[in-house]
Amino acid sequence: MAIRVTVWGENVHEQKNKVVAGVYPLTMHGTIAGFLNKEEGITASSVTLQDPEHGMTEAKLAETDVLIWWGHAAHGQVDDKIVERVCDAVWGGMGVIFLHSAHFAKPFKRLMGAPCNLTWREAGERERIWVTSRQHPIARGLPDHFELETEEMYGEPFGVPEPLETVFISWFQGGEVFRSGLTYRRGAGNIFYFRPGHETYPTYHDANVQKVIANGVRWAFNPEARIAKPNDAPNTPVDKALEPIVERGPRLHHDGEEGFK
Repeated sequence: MAIRVTVWGENVHEQKNKVVAGVYPLTMHGTIAGFLNKEEGITASSVTLQDPEHGMTEAKLAETDVLIWWGHAAHGQVDDKIVERVCDAVWGGMGVIFLHSAHFAKPFKRLMGAPCNLTWREAGERERIWVTSRQHPIARGLPDHFELETEEMYGEPFGVPEPLETVFISWFQGGEVFRSGLTYRRGAGNIFYFRPGHETYPTYHDANVQKVIANGVRWAFNPEARIAKPNDAPNTPVDKALEPIVERGPRLHHDGEEGFK
């Protein structure tokens, strides 16, 4: 059974900037979905910010094994209700990959619980990406390092929680370094943040970048059934305890009453 991927695209720069439209005539989300559909065992579709419910309907999320999110200019336009819906899906077991400026996307910040801030410079400088976790599934088939001739600089400090793993570190021509490939687990969901992908450069046409994203999809995929209500916190009454117990103190709630959710 193929891994079902949904590529979420902000779809703003492609419509307003001739340079971006020239680099990505199929749009950025269309380009990413396109190369993923050439991968064995992966089927990809795309949705955009402008779609009803930003494309993140309950039905679409239910049929998404791994979500890829790219945003930059319109983070604030994403409805908070949709953000919670996406995070619920991740907590329930959906994998998610956040690309480049999605470090400031509402779902990423919600899942990280951190500012997710960094330093940056848009100068089209060379980026050298080093594999720091050899034999990691996301780095499969890659050399020890590869280069992108033109990219936007992201620099440390990166205001995210300590990751589960650091898979890549970038060096930039101006001297900065950045933890550019980080993994996390939130609830039952696997999360991968991958830094490259400024919209005015042909980053997503690069074979190594495409390999990272395809590997990331396979790593983030959780084959287990989705947890339906990951926020539930049900009460277990005294008479349902696995071992016999005697109630000995006052209770704030009576059986059948709602407590915290």
